Amino acid sequence: MDNNKNRLLYKLIAVAMAMILVAAVLPILQIHWEGSRYMLAVGAAATLVLRLLLKYPKSTSRIARLHRMENVAAMCYCVSAFFLFYPGAGATDWLGFLTAGAALQIYATFTIDYLEKRDKK
Repeated sequence: MDNNKNRLLYKLIAVAMAMILVAAVLPILQIHWEGSRYMLAVGAAATLVLRLLLKYPKSTSRIARLHRMENVAAMCYCVSAFFLFYPGAGATDWLGFLTAGAALQIYATFTIDYLEKRDKK
């Protein structure tokens, strides 16, 4: 049961991350749509909630820390969404937290994949 639940959660995370990606790319392409910041906020919140709901298999402490790093990346996305709505924020403040979250996410994802493949050998 947990395996099917986790598969569904991973698919929903992929959808939420795609929402964040689309919302972040629109301003770069000079497409100004008011709904993009709401799309990013919903994607960020969904990513955080779904990451917290995931059940990870027993693994090494390093892999467990990397999974927590993915949670921190989701929190960075939420802070980024906050800066989109905060009136005192600069025009690109949200981009810093989005970039930090993406960097953490990329590092954690590739390192988890590498360590799991290495442990199977």
